[in-house]
Amino acid sequence: MTLADRVNTFGVDLVRRYGHRVHKLAIHAGFTCPNRDGTKGRGGCSFCNNVSFSPNADSPTDSASRATPERSVAEQIEAGRRVVRKRTGAERYFAYFQAYTNTYDDIARLSALYRQALDEPDVIGLSVGTRPDCVPEPVLDLLAGYRAEGHEIWLELGLQSAFDSTLARVNRGHCFADYRRTVRAARLRGIPVCTHLIIGLPGEGRDAALETLARVIALGTDGLKLHPLHVVRHTLLAHQWRRGGYQPLALDDYIEIAADLIERTPADVLYHRVTGTAQHEILLAPDWCSKKWIVLNGIENALRCRGTRQGSLALGQSTPASAAIEQVA
Repeated sequence: MTLADRVNTFGVDLVRRYGHRVHKLAIHAGFTCPNRDGTKGRGGCSFCNNVSFSPNADSPTDSASRATPERSVAEQIEAGRRVVRKRTGAERYFAYFQAYTNTYDDIARLSALYRQALDEPDVIGLSVGTRPDCVPEPVLDLLAGYRAEGHEIWLELGLQSAFDSTLARVNRGHCFADYRRTVRAARLRGIPVCTHLIIGLPGEGRDAALETLARVIALGTDGLKLHPLHVVRHTLLAHQWRRGGYQPLALDDYIEIAADLIERTPADVLYHRVTGTAQHEILLAPDWCSKKWIVLNGIENALRCRGTRQGSLALGQSTPASAAIEQVA
């Protein structure tokens, strides 16, 4: 058996719906972040070197100013499709606006960038990564309009934790209320939401992770991404780690917590990711965060040994994005 036999993965769901593999192509469109440009803060989140999350970010030092990408959106898609076709054989794609906060600009520029991607004939839709506090209603209306045209659209919200104390500790610059408000507004428009959660944030363990999941499920997220907190160069977290102020999770602990969350996730929620890696040249700790398949195999093995799968201990049934929001109002 494989992990996909026990977890409802986004990749398998796409094959089921489209009849072939569909791959995300990461786009760096030159956005910045309100937690870096001074609007809400400087320096960003304590763990954030955007290179660790986005292979197309500009440099390991992660400048706070908005950088102009060397390649256009169309050029990045072409470069990505050449690599992906050779590696996986995929012939249709999502344009994944990934680096920084991809709804943090005026609506005209957002529309122009998104449209460049959607104009590519083999791009079926967008995944737009952003913060919960940076998705005003005009942006949601824009994304809903693309759905009305027949494109598949995912709003990816970097929540990370449902605890405001944790969010303040890592200098996120938003609160859980921002996430709740944006999820409700997105779902009123039928826009599917994928929620990003980080396991192992400072001060958090298994109980906090389970409570965060419970709160997210109660609001009705359509997808989830799990990520272990890793320490990378050029971050405040790196300084804290060097001074002994932060201890990363052990591999076995991450595997067990991830399995706990998967068991408690309703079976219809799509897992877009259950782990994440950092580039070897910037990763400081833990070293297992550079070994994706060890983590994936460990999670599958944990679920197999338990005799469980996604939904075995589900916290409650999720609600499709098109359903009425009154159920969680």
